[in-house]
Amino acid sequence: MRRNCLARGGYRRSSKGQHFFPQPATIAPSYDSLMKVSMQPIKYDSADFFISAQKYSQCPADTGSEVAFAGRSNAGKSSAMNALTRNSKLARTSKTPGRTQLLNFFTLNGGDYRLVDLPGYGFAKVNRTMKADWEENIGEYLAERCSLKGVVLVMDIRHPMTEFDNRMVQWAIEAEMPMRILLTKSDKLKKGPAKNTFLKIRSELQSRAPWLSVQTYSSLKKEGIVELNEWLTGQLVEPTEGETDSAALVAPLG
Repeated sequence: MRRNCLARGGYRRSSKGQHFFPQPATIAPSYDSLMKVSMQPIKYDSADFFISAQKYSQCPADTGSEVAFAGRSNAGKSSAMNALTRNSKLARTSKTPGRTQLLNFFTLNGGDYRLVDLPGYGFAKVNRTMKADWEENIGEYLAERCSLKGVVLVMDIRHPMTEFDNRMVQWAIEAEMPMRILLTKSDKLKKGPAKNTFLKIRSELQSRAPWLSVQTYSSLKKEGIVELNEWLTGQLVEPTEGETDSAALVAPLG
């Protein structure tokens, strides 16, 4: 369950042990309560490494706003973050599944906002103890972090909606957590198949929850960065009270 976060509508903390993924409280902000932001400029190319955490207890102070990037190993998560921030060395990339084991925090605008790179979920080459530790750390982060305002779930467009992806989507639905599905490596498919995959996932998400959205993304061709930038800013910047969000749920195929 999510802990008691006043800014997120009053989630309750479970008295039971945490499991991957935590079950959220039934009390959560409605979609209608999500408000349109005053688009304060966020310079994503200002992203700077802040701290790495092996355990949740090592995470920085739970204040301000942050958005986490999650995804299976080698789905293109690090490349997506590097393209967004125009820094090819920001997030570490690896061809070995499960190599990146830390929660990495990056500051934006000199510290006003944060991006969080969660450990890639790919355990084929790691032992059970390491897998259990990762599950506990990610689960605790998702359950406890009040400053978490949204999650970007990165999927390889050629292999979308894996078991891990479905678990993350279900968690976002139950937690009413804004989530952006990022279909990476769209340049690997022809336009027709890429569009069909996009439309299929969009249809599924719209039938499940209005706070889930999807877009295509190519780190290689720098496509989809503007749309991702706008969505991130909408989650990170504090909303202007009294205004409602009339933005489209899903970014167009670009």
